[in-house]
Amino acid sequence: MLADREKTIVKVSIIGIAVNILLVVFKAFVGLISNSIAVILDAVNNLSDALSSVVTIIGAKLGAKQPDRKHPLGYGRIEYLSSMIVSALVLYAGLTALVESVKGIMKPEAADYSTVSIVIISVAIAVKLLLGLYVKGQGNKVNSGALTASGSDALFDAVLSASVLASAVIYLVSGVSLEAYVGVIIAAFIIKAGIEMMIETFNDIIGKREDAELTKELKKVVCEEETVMGAYDVTLFNYGPGRNYGTVHIELPDNLNVNDVDRITRRVQANVYQKTGVILTGVGVYSFNTSDDEAARIRSTVSKTVLSHDWALQMHGFYTDIEKKTIRFDVVVSFDHDRIDAVNTLYKEVSALYPDHEILIIPDIDVAD
Repeated sequence: MLADREKTIVKVSIIGIAVNILLVVFKAFVGLISNSIAVILDAVNNLSDALSSVVTIIGAKLGAKQPDRKHPLGYGRIEYLSSMIVSALVLYAGLTALVESVKGIMKPEAADYSTVSIVIISVAIAVKLLLGLYVKGQGNKVNSGALTASGSDALFDAVLSASVLASAVIYLVSGVSLEAYVGVIIAAFIIKAGIEMMIETFNDIIGKREDAELTKELKKVVCEEETVMGAYDVTLFNYGPGRNYGTVHIELPDNLNVNDVDRITRRVQANVYQKTGVILTGVGVYSFNTSDDEAARIRSTVSKTVLSHDWALQMHGFYTDIEKKTIRFDVVVSFDHDRIDAVNTLYKEVSALYPDHEILIIPDIDVAD
């Protein structure tokens, strides 16, 4: 699976390099003979796209290396570094274009378009549009941030090239030169794209909120196990595209023995990996009261008390021992509220309801939808 993904990334990137190099040659030729700053800057932008594809290939190759003693979870995160380099190249291209365009505004030079130039720019727009759709589609298919970003950038380039074409037509019709001003607009859009790509990659490196769909699917698979009464606290650790490790807590009846729990957790791990690709490195267990009506009443009362607060998003892992007079549960606290204050508030309220009980409350982070 990962091997096929690498081959797809390399193939698409090579196609992107070839197309962008051809566009660089054609646009640079048109820009020089027509003395068009906007067209030359568009050629520079295509050159940065070709370099981005080279970086994407290198990142895919290095990221596909097998795990070893030094990096036991693999090298997948290298792809995020390659995405960061791609973002930096795009940003640099935008800043360079901005500087050159401002120079053109301060010291304007008239452009001289020919019919051949117009035709070449038009063809370049069509080619870039098709390339962008293809690269972005393949990027989404194989979950490659670098490819998806390159595809989006290519579609954006098609729009920007269309603005260059529009300025050329305006010049031919009215004699008004908008070259340098169009160059500024192109530069602004390129800079914006570079910054957005960089922020997205930063989020991947730092660690962002779990994907809601993946989390939902994982919980669904876990709860397909007949004995499992609930799945909570899903945490995913990403080590590159398609390389997800995770942990989960499951709620099981309190009448099971250790052997039963062992068999269930192993089946859960196997099913989750088979259906979602996530490797569960840990499966925690909550015990659920099954044979005591008094425990059910206490659970209901505590649940109403806890969930009466807007910042208490969920209560789970509840268990009470009637004989030993203990109550324990987890509560998911919103990021909008202080967790320590939340726990102190709940301790006071639950203790007031059951003053003779020992109470343990664990605050959970709202890491997944």
